[in-house]
Amino acid sequence: RALRKKAGIRTFSVYLQDPRMGSRVADLVWVPEHDGLRGTNVITTLTPPHSFSGARLAELRSTIPAAIAALPGPRIAVILGGKNGVYKYTDACDDRLKASLRDLAKLGASFMITPSRRTHERLLRQVREATADAPRILWDGNGENPYPHFLAHADLLVVTADSVNMCGEACATGKPVYIFTPSGGSDKFARFHNALNTHGATRSLPEHLDTIPHWSYQPIDAAGRIAAAIEDRWHKRKTMLGSLHQC
Repeated sequence: RALRKKAGIRTFSVYLQDPRMGSRVADLVWVPEHDGLRGTNVITTLTPPHSFSGARLAELRSTIPAAIAALPGPRIAVILGGKNGVYKYTDACDDRLKASLRDLAKLGASFMITPSRRTHERLLRQVREATADAPRILWDGNGENPYPHFLAHADLLVVTADSVNMCGEACATGKPVYIFTPSGGSDKFARFHNALNTHGATRSLPEHLDTIPHWSYQPIDAAGRIAAAIEDRWHKRKTMLGSLHQC
């Protein structure tokens, strides 16, 4: 706010995320749609911005690592988070995810599994056991992170509900996304997941499956929309400044 005041009208300021001080803190403010902030200078998107644009995913899909190419289809990316201030993982939650993945394994799926730093050992153990007899890649944190290629080459994704960023990146792929929801939650997370479901990107992961479904939707490119909005508003500002200068 101080920088904007000092720089004056010729500086166009953009604030990403809710500034917690109202929308007048910058010329343009971006917040995720599930946040409550609104205003004439506020833009919203379903998901946060990230680096997995359509162009980047296409580039990743143009080559496939040998280990992933060796996996039979359908390839399922399992993207694991963990407990946070909103969600918690009970033993029953771990077992529920295990049951779902075990059914997918029985249906002939292969798996590309990546935990995060928040993933607790029992959950990871249940995932290992559920997929033990299926072809799989389970990243152990060593070497180059295969996560970008997991996103690009998955036929279906299973993502835990606790990470808005992971869910948003999965929904950039245009591939079906199953959301696994542990215990807990909040109104804000509920709004986020309801919006993704309404868009057609996600469905709730059933505990038991007898088929591997497929559905399609328009990939969500939040970064592209935000960049376009910034460019549009900036050009309007330049036009306004030009008019003022002529006066």
